[in-house]
Amino acid sequence: MSEHRDTGAAPLLEVRGLTKIFGELRACDAVDLSIARGEIHALLGENGAGKSTLTKMIAGVVQPTAGAILIDGQPVDLASPSEALKRGIAMVYQETSLVPSLTVAQNIYLTDDKRFHRLRGIYIAGQQFLQSLNFHVDPTAMVAGLGAGQKQMVEIARAVHHNARVIIFDEPTATLTPEEKHQFFSLVARLKQRGVSIIFISHALEEALAIADRITVMRDGEHVITDAASAFDREKIVRAMVGRTLTGELYGSHRDRTLRPAGEKVLSVQNLSMGNMVRNTSFSIFSGQITGVFGLIGSGRTEAAKVVAGVMKRDLFHGGQVRFRGRPVRYRVPRPAVRDGIIYVTEDRKLEGFFETMSIAENIHLAALAGGQSKSTTVSMKEMRSIAKEWIEALNVKAINADARVIELSGGNQQKVVVAKALVQKPKLVIFDEPTRGVDVGAIAEIHQLINRLADEGIAVMVISSYLPEVLQLSDRILVCRQGRVVEEFAGNAVDEETIMYAAVH
Repeated sequence: MSEHRDTGAAPLLEVRGLTKIFGELRACDAVDLSIARGEIHALLGENGAGKSTLTKMIAGVVQPTAGAILIDGQPVDLASPSEALKRGIAMVYQETSLVPSLTVAQNIYLTDDKRFHRLRGIYIAGQQFLQSLNFHVDPTAMVAGLGAGQKQMVEIARAVHHNARVIIFDEPTATLTPEEKHQFFSLVARLKQRGVSIIFISHALEEALAIADRITVMRDGEHVITDAASAFDREKIVRAMVGRTLTGELYGSHRDRTLRPAGEKVLSVQNLSMGNMVRNTSFSIFSGQITGVFGLIGSGRTEAAKVVAGVMKRDLFHGGQVRFRGRPVRYRVPRPAVRDGIIYVTEDRKLEGFFETMSIAENIHLAALAGGQSKSTTVSMKEMRSIAKEWIEALNVKAINADARVIELSGGNQQKVVVAKALVQKPKLVIFDEPTRGVDVGAIAEIHQLINRLADEGIAVMVISSYLPEVLQLSDRILVCRQGRVVEEFAGNAVDEETIMYAAVH
C-alpha cells in the first residue's frame, strides 16, 4: 500500500525503501515514511512490527541493509547516534541512556566540553534551562536517584539542548504518572510550536489519537497505512495493526461477564505494614478467581504484593500477618515463597524479569530449577530445550528459535518469556504487576486469555494494573488501594471506572 503524502512543502525527514535484515528476519521491509516540519507523527504497530528498528535506523543506532534516509531532501549517511544528533535527530528511549553516576546537569551537558567541567556554571545554566522547559528537576541531583518520569525529563532536556529538529519518543508515557503525562503532552505541544518534529511510538492508542497530526501503522516489518489522525478511530488502528478486529477480545462490556465464585482462601493478609508505603492493610485472595488491584502511584499496591512474595520485607515489629494456604509465613527472600507456590511477575521486565544476555531456553530452564520443577539438579540441554519448546508454543513466543537472546525479542514476546518463567514453576498464586505495560494489542489479548485460563484452572490470580479498562475486563473482585492500604472492594461486573477512581483518590 502506498503512503499518503503531503503535497505541500518538502518533508523535513524522509525514508525511502528502508530495509533491515537480521539473519533470516526482515525487521523492516522497504518502508517509506515522511515527517513534516513541526508535526507530531505517531508510529503504531504490534510488538515486532518493526517500529523500533525503523526509528533506530533513523537515529543512527542500527545501519540499514537497503534504502535511503533524506533530510531536507538530501540523502544522509547516519553511521552513529552522534552523527544523527549532528543532523538534528535525537531519540529518547523507553529505557533511558543517561549516566546514573552523574548529576542531571552533567548528563544534559555531557558532550559540551567547554561547560562540562565547570560544575557551578552548568548547575546555574541547567536550572535556567530546565525551568524554561517547565521541568521540576534539581540539576544537582544524581540521576540514579530519580524516578522514571524525571529521568525522561532529563532525556528530553538533553535532546532539546542539542537543538534537535526531530525527536523520536519510544513509549514515552509507559512509566509516567497521570500528572507527568500531562506535563509531557504540554511539552510536546511546545516543541511543535518551536517547529520541532516528533515521532511518537506508543501502545496507548487513545494518546496517539489525541496528540498526533498523522498516524502511521506498521505490521510485520511493512508499512500498512499513513493518514491524518482525524481519519482514524481505535477500531481502524487495531484492524490495521493486527489484520483483524479485537474489539470483542479487548475491553468489551465487563458488566455482561459471569464472575467466577471464590474458591479456597489461598492468601490472607492482616494489618500488613512496611515503612510508610504499606500501612495496616488487610485483604484476601481466593483460588479460581482473578482479583484486580487498582491504585495510584504511591498507594502501596506493588509494595504489598512484593512483601507477600518475599521481594520486600515487612516491618519487624507490628508488621502484621500473612497466611498462605492456612499457614503463617514470613518470607525474607523470594526463594521460599517460590517453593511454596507464590510467584510475583514484575512490572519491570527489563530490570527484574529476565537475564538479558541469556537465551529464551536458558531463562525458562533457570526458572524451572529455581521452582524445583526440573528433573535434575544439573543443566540438561535436552531437558532445557524440551521445556523451552513447550512454553514457546504454549505462549506463542515469536522468535527465530529457543536460542535467541531475550533482549533481542520485542516487548510483548519478552513479557511472554517472563510469564513462562513464572508458570513453569507450577504456582498456586500468581501476582501479575502491570502484565501488559508496553505490550501491543495483539499480545495483550493473548496475555489476557492466559490470565483467564489460569483462574479457570483453579489458580489464584492477582492482577495489579494502572489501566482501569484492563482491571474491569479481567477481575472477578476489585481491590482499591489508597495511601498504603486497601480501602474498597467491588464485584468486577458491578462497578464503573468513575467509582473506582473516586475510591482511589478520595
